[in-house]
Amino acid sequence: MSAARVLRYDFLMPIRERDPWRLQYFADVDCPDDVFIATDDADGYQWNPAHRWVYNKLLIAESQGLECAPHGVDPPHYPVFSKPIFNLDGMGLGSRCLSSAEEYALARQPGHMWMRLLQGEHVSSDVAVVRGKMRWIRHVIGLAKAGGTFDYWTVEARRKPVLESYCARWIESWMAGYTGMLNIESIDNRIIEVHLRFADQWPDLYGPRWLDAVVNLYSSGTWAYPHESREIGFSVVLFGPHLREYTHPEQPFIDEIAKREGISSVQITFHADKPASAHAMPPRGFRLAIVNARDFRAGCLARTELARHFGVATDESP
Repeated sequence: MSAARVLRYDFLMPIRERDPWRLQYFADVDCPDDVFIATDDADGYQWNPAHRWVYNKLLIAESQGLECAPHGVDPPHYPVFSKPIFNLDGMGLGSRCLSSAEEYALARQPGHMWMRLLQGEHVSSDVAVVRGKMRWIRHVIGLAKAGGTFDYWTVEARRKPVLESYCARWIESWMAGYTGMLNIESIDNRIIEVHLRFADQWPDLYGPRWLDAVVNLYSSGTWAYPHESREIGFSVVLFGPHLREYTHPEQPFIDEIAKREGISSVQITFHADKPASAHAMPPRGFRLAIVNARDFRAGCLARTELARHFGVATDESP
């Protein structure tokens, strides 16, 4: 066993993390050298050829009998939701609601699809799967803002029986033979996206030694997580405007925030050595930082301090 200490995000290591601000979660996790765990969709796609079809969002919709088609096939009614069929590295870029035939005519483009507009709670669920059977699931709910951005995500303590039953049935029907983590995004208890990985934004909020259970899942093909506590958590996001260049805060400033009561971790979510234009970001905001917290007020106050550093406004009322 070797600790998955990754010094550069582009090195191939047992737990592969491409975003350097998230290496903090995996630095001390023991992982066999011959076990590779994806935290990125590109790696999930490459390392799981038998199940990579899940990145085709048209097939995901069809697998559930949801009304859908590629652009070029006209919707029979409106509104519909339009998005790229494949989008491994775009953070929702190109997704939008179309409310009329006129909007659809202007939005039509190759490689995109439309589907029935689902309305309701947007849930991100991490799922541990053993040979096509769901063994563990945890839900995170995002408070959406305009243009593909989110204000914060709540790591739920409570269960969602209807969604969990639906996901379990879908996995048994469509993921036979798969062992590993899945991230499932859903709206109104219907699946909109599936990822062959877990969400690497908040693994510190799932509980102590949760990542050890993930390593064991990939190394032994079994799931055992004895520390299940299901405490609520919050992943609070700071966005700034586009068309600006930003600099990272000094590390002592970040460390001081991360050590506060109620704070679990701080991520500065852009590359210091790349121009802003080289980052894939939602159309209505440049993601600057994420604060993971057990206490919502503490997370919001930390975001406000980070916003002052970057010179951007926040509109929160913790």
